[in-house]
Amino acid sequence: MELPRVLTWALPVLLFLSVFVNNGVLVEASHKVYLHLQNEGAVNVQTVHRTGYHFQPPMHWINDPNGPMYFNGYYHLFYQYNPKGAVWGNIIWAHSVSKDLINWIPLKPAIVPSKPFDQYGAWSGSATILPGNKPVILYTGIIDPNNTQVQNYAIPANYSDPYLEEWIKPDDNPLIVAQIGVNKSAFRDPSTAWMAQDGHWRIILGSRRKHRGIAYLYRSKDFKKWIKAKHPLHSVAGDGNFECPDFYPVQVTGENGLDTSANGPNVKYVFKASFDDRRFEYYSIGTWSHVNDRYVPDPGMVETWKGLRYDYGNYYASKSFFDYGKNRRIVWGWSNESDTPADDMAKGWAGIQVIPRKVWLDPNGKQLLQWPVEELDTLRTNKTHLRNQQLAKGVWNKVSGITAAQADVEVVFSFPSLDKAEKYDPSWNNLYAEDVCAIKGGLSEGGLGPFGLATLASMAYGEFTPVSFTIFKDDEGYKVLFCSDARRASTRKIKYIPSFGGWVDVDLSEKKISLRTLIDHSVVEAFAAGGKTVITSRVYPEHAIYDKAELYAFNNGTEIINVETLEAWSMKRPQMN
Repeated sequence: MELPRVLTWALPVLLFLSVFVNNGVLVEASHKVYLHLQNEGAVNVQTVHRTGYHFQPPMHWINDPNGPMYFNGYYHLFYQYNPKGAVWGNIIWAHSVSKDLINWIPLKPAIVPSKPFDQYGAWSGSATILPGNKPVILYTGIIDPNNTQVQNYAIPANYSDPYLEEWIKPDDNPLIVAQIGVNKSAFRDPSTAWMAQDGHWRIILGSRRKHRGIAYLYRSKDFKKWIKAKHPLHSVAGDGNFECPDFYPVQVTGENGLDTSANGPNVKYVFKASFDDRRFEYYSIGTWSHVNDRYVPDPGMVETWKGLRYDYGNYYASKSFFDYGKNRRIVWGWSNESDTPADDMAKGWAGIQVIPRKVWLDPNGKQLLQWPVEELDTLRTNKTHLRNQQLAKGVWNKVSGITAAQADVEVVFSFPSLDKAEKYDPSWNNLYAEDVCAIKGGLSEGGLGPFGLATLASMAYGEFTPVSFTIFKDDEGYKVLFCSDARRASTRKIKYIPSFGGWVDVDLSEKKISLRTLIDHSVVEAFAAGGKTVITSRVYPEHAIYDKAELYAFNNGTEIINVETLEAWSMKRPQMN
């Protein structure tokens, strides 16, 4: 569950972040928010910058996807939602269902705060399907103004209802409360449960002690009585609070997913946590056994802020689930707005869910690969293509024939030589990739790159969001910098205009690299090299909107770049009502 940031544009308010002891239990209190703004509903919903094919409700604030699951032929998306306003607050579990992850039917809320164990909030959680094909939700309830967090469960009122529209919160809640020594106001987001070979269910809960992120481990025989393990599943110093932790198995070979309870000799495990301090998500790959119940990252895995991420852009609070229907694991994340709360109030909405992604282990075993779910392709229409288009330095080749504000683009770039790759600066080892992008990204000039796509562009007004590659050479070989730069995205004055970036571990022996880009009015999702590195950006062009938006393939490097193939489609709108 993502805690709200202070809304600095409105009336002055203090952010209290103190730690004290209450009956031997640590308490971290508390974020003070604007109650009057939480209930200020949308008067007019502005359509400019609203997405066309990403999931978002008709109005108001959304954040974390909660407990997505596949059950009896339907995909269920639960998500954090404020039904009364476009800022965080009044959080409930909204609920929609789909047959294909693209077209959605909204239902009434699944969980609304109403009982002593959640009267101050129903925060994030997960879904688990128990033996007998019985789904259950675990979620965090807030029980008092001090932000004390407990873990509750909810079950369907009617298991035969294909929509699972009605959910019951039994009165024997809560199932789990913080014990002495546990920070009870940073004790949340129960994971999907898994059953080990010893017949015990397990879940993890995100927390922190000082600056150490902790994933507490709990076990249960019957899913009702949960016992805290003597040691956490995993903890990392210096990472801050673990939010929305996720833990699941992946196959060593192949793209098929695994049930969360799967285990065996050809299985690795993924541990993911959202780091509140930096607002990014990080994951590592390693091993786990029910014997010692500890997750051990593989050698070479980095678990600090320079570790692996699902997404190197505006992406947070993700949750994965196993899709029994297509034997795949899907990860789903939330993308917040990059403009101000004042803008959100004016437009009447805030937040989207990114396109769900299939996720599997890279054959190199060192990272995950991600790709938009195949169902997204059903929205493609009005295809256009380019073949063998050469881009000399300074050339911008317009891609015509599609709605550039709402598009899906796949391109393969090639280059005749690596000789013009610039020398990698060793001082960049001390920087994040996004900091290097601010220096050598799509707005700069170079040798082998930057080259890529200029999305949501209006050349008449100088608006564009470049998604680009730049290739460098060092003593060990080549490094590929992947950037999505929002600094020229709008002529409006926008407070937060980051240059996001990540490094791509890709073989350049064939002297080519691929890029897929999902463009949707105010969001650009970019997948480099078959999903090795992914960046999501939120941008708000003033002129590159609707049919005035343009798309270009460009090259700002001295080496000639060949657009080997480019295929682009306009994207239809799915059902969201």
